[in-house]
Amino acid sequence: MDWFAAPDYWLSRLLVQRMLAGLYLIGFLNAAAQFRALIGSDGMLPVPRFTARVPFRRSPSLFHLHYSDRYFAAVAWTGAAVAAALAAGLADAVPLWASPLPWVALWVLYLSIVNVGQTWYSFGWESLLLEAGFLAAFLGNADAAPPAPVLWLMRWLVFRVEFGAGLIKIRGDSCWRDLTCLRYHHETQPMPGPLSWFFHHLPDPLHRVEAAANHAVQLVVPLCLFLPQPVATYAACLITATQLWLVASGNFAWLNWLTIALALAAVDPARIGLPVHARTYPDTPAWYEALVLALTAAVAVLSYWPVRNLLSRRQVMNRSFNRLHLVNTYGAFGSINRLRQEVVLEGTAEPVLTPHTVWHEYGFKGKPGDVRRLPRQYAPYHLRLDWLMWFAGISPGYARPWFLPFAARLLTGDPATLRLLRHNPFPDTPPTHVRATLHLYRFTDWRELRRTGAWWHRTPLSEYLAPVDLAALARAGHRPPPGRRTRTVPLDRLRHPDGRPHHPPGPAHGHPPGPPE
Repeated sequence: MDWFAAPDYWLSRLLVQRMLAGLYLIGFLNAAAQFRALIGSDGMLPVPRFTARVPFRRSPSLFHLHYSDRYFAAVAWTGAAVAAALAAGLADAVPLWASPLPWVALWVLYLSIVNVGQTWYSFGWESLLLEAGFLAAFLGNADAAPPAPVLWLMRWLVFRVEFGAGLIKIRGDSCWRDLTCLRYHHETQPMPGPLSWFFHHLPDPLHRVEAAANHAVQLVVPLCLFLPQPVATYAACLITATQLWLVASGNFAWLNWLTIALALAAVDPARIGLPVHARTYPDTPAWYEALVLALTAAVAVLSYWPVRNLLSRRQVMNRSFNRLHLVNTYGAFGSINRLRQEVVLEGTAEPVLTPHTVWHEYGFKGKPGDVRRLPRQYAPYHLRLDWLMWFAGISPGYARPWFLPFAARLLTGDPATLRLLRHNPFPDTPPTHVRATLHLYRFTDWRELRRTGAWWHRTPLSEYLAPVDLAALARAGHRPPPGRRTRTVPLDRLRHPDGRPHHPPGPAHGHPPGPPE
């Protein structure tokens, strides 16, 4: 089949596969470094508790067969090793028939993590990484010409990422339609980067240009991915340019780099002046053609649900329509926050609380805290706790499953939890009490920055979590990690962050909205 092979795209395939492998490596390293505090046996949302109430058919995962922290670590580090090998060229060093196997292994291992990760893994880029990795398994290796159907499936994936994001904005917040959303976004996005302050202070006409350009690149340019060359290449380059703009303006984990990697599947290197030498390949094996065509047919069938969602006035974003996270729907930021509310956690070592108690603040790695600390660049690495703290500031409902267990781990000085933080004000002995307060954060202006050296200005708003000790948390049903003793200083009452009497949390109430493209 002459139409099946696309030999001119060998460099595009090489770049797509190497970038995807590198992003899988980051994903597995991220899981290995953070899982103990988040979903480990003694974590805030333990995997064993989840697998006890959610059957395998609803969340396929290796961890339904067995779970221990050592086993999870072995899965994560095995995935990291396989991803590193693929980034170094493993798939090209084995026969064609064996080249899909390491990619399928990555997909199975990461699917196992995502399906038990609960709210910590509810972001759209998790499903996007899984779907992209599954398609990469069928791209072949240096023994065969790149299969054109798989390259088209990757274009279809990029289209859903961009077009879904564009539709959810046009159908959502009115500020997208009047081009004013970017007045607020750079300041209120989940995790600002080192340049976000400067993006926020761009002139208002440029913010309007940003918003208009966003609509063009997400609603018009994706259609051009399906046009003949060189139009498809130019469309992919425009998508890449806007993704790099997002990389510079904030921290969105590996989402932007993953979208760039997928967009490369539409790039004909010769169309952008790259000196690519033609390669000759043997005839494509019939079994390989049959495998790719079966994949194409399966994606076509599974596309019914995301297409129906795109056409619906009740469009949802970042939704998987099957437990394998294949052929998903994407999109985010249908609404934009006008104000930034941050939860500030503090502790004290004083055994008895008085009006004169001195509180010391915990510092987070990525989310705003110290007003004089310039936001840092962490993407494509994903700080899961910092992201969920942003959602906690929007609504206590997002934090209900994990916030009080988080407080309990601060009260015990849990090492795994403290490693997720930038600053622990109690390095020797855990605090006797912790509390949380809600603050309004806004970027300073040029004059304030020069006068105070502060990038942020913050104003206290309200109490988020009344001071608690371990005894109070234990009465509410939150036991400390094994081996830790509860303190004997009780409080008279324990309140939910929203002020209601506390009851032990049940399953998470849905997933928070995903990040922007």
